Amino acid sequence: MTVLETQGFLPHIAFDSVIFGFSKGKLKILLMEYHDTGWLALPGGFVRKEEDLDEAAKRGLKERTGLDNIYLEQFYTFGNMARFKPEVMQTILEANGFFLDPDHWMLDRFISVSYFALINFEKVILTPDELSDSIAWYEIDSLPKLILDHNAIVAKALQTLRENLERKLIGGNLLPERFTMNELQQVYEAIFGEKIRRTTFQRKMLGLDILERHEKLYTGKSHKAPYLYSFKKV
Repeated sequence: MTVLETQGFLPHIAFDSVIFGFSKGKLKILLMEYHDTGWLALPGGFVRKEEDLDEAAKRGLKERTGLDNIYLEQFYTFGNMARFKPEVMQTILEANGFFLDPDHWMLDRFISVSYFALINFEKVILTPDELSDSIAWYEIDSLPKLILDHNAIVAKALQTLRENLERKLIGGNLLPERFTMNELQQVYEAIFGEKIRRTTFQRKMLGLDILERHEKLYTGKSHKAPYLYSFKKV
């Protein structure tokens, strides 16, 4: 989409995506920096008139990461009047050389349908949109201030991820197809923000009956080689 191509989109509705990735023991999300403003925001966009809402979110994610066929879940709708700040969108557009009439729909109130995605950190090809200078990974436990209510959107996404986490990880891609128990524990610790006792964690995960055990991962120290696991198909 370009800013001038506004006729083919639904007014008053947008989507925002919290895109989770995991690397080096840290849970991270993708943020965009809008051109010439220093403002950071979640990747988002508008819905085309002849497009399903879910398809719009998938399209936006693919445009920013190059990935499709990933775990994407709608988790909340944000429509508080406090998020209506037309001067924010106006500043972003003018920083890119676009000047709209005050009654243009892009400066009107928006309700945001929010999604979160679990993606493979290593496979992402980051591509900023036309209004942004960059898109990059930021650690979830040290996020900067974001525009509008985007910090609240991230907090709600993290809460949703923590609830019923086992089901979401099975469908997600935060881990490779086969992983060690230690790697799985690191993901849990990063999401919940706390350390977990190794024996307690292993007992819990094996008791859930969601893992399939495979061969050991040999790295030259056979007596310490850990088993590889994968999630059982659902």
